[in-house]
Amino acid sequence: MKISGLQKLTLLDYPGIVACTVFTYGCNMRCPFCHNASLVTEAAPSEISSDEFFAFLSKRKGVLDGVCVTGGEPLLQDGIEDFCEKIKSLGYKVKLDTNGTFPDKLERIVKSGAVDYVAMDIKNSLRKYSLTVGKDVDTNVIKRSVDFLKRDSVDYEFRTTLVNGLHDEDSIRGVGELIKGAKRYFLQNFVDSGDLIGKASGLDRETTLKLLSVAKEYVPETELRGLD
Repeated sequence: MKISGLQKLTLLDYPGIVACTVFTYGCNMRCPFCHNASLVTEAAPSEISSDEFFAFLSKRKGVLDGVCVTGGEPLLQDGIEDFCEKIKSLGYKVKLDTNGTFPDKLERIVKSGAVDYVAMDIKNSLRKYSLTVGKDVDTNVIKRSVDFLKRDSVDYEFRTTLVNGLHDEDSIRGVGELIKGAKRYFLQNFVDSGDLIGKASGLDRETTLKLLSVAKEYVPETELRGLD
């Protein structure tokens, strides 16, 4: 496991749970709007040892209820299943963030009981996927991960970060067709973290609200995150 960061407290990353967030290194995508660019592009990022991380968790029992495992793309990591199982053994709930490109690994880790909640990023409509993520993507693996999560083997959400020039009404209709009937879906407007792979900007309020309306046609339980 390559752990490159730790946010010791979050009330936002895991719905309804007081949690910490652990950041894994590396990703198989190169989204220009990625807000954790240093986890993706740096050859030798700073690391936190697993022993150090689990010592922290042991001390936080009774204060934290859950752990968000994010990245990068956590399912790239060797040992991710054992890692999540060890977190669970300490009594914490586990939320996994993923881009959905490893459907077999996702299914295994869910069926093992090592995660309690999965948040899958839906980058765009399938037609615009490779353009959006900066690399060629086999969209069949994306569909497989979506279909698996929609079978309700684990609590889950889908989410899309809205970026000017990449997302419009047609895009969201394409996403809607992909995830139609899902339990819940979140749209979040792009916010510049200052640690980007490329250049990006968010959408204006009027456009964002229009795309929310479109998304609700396919997933009634669609909400916005991060709109003032």
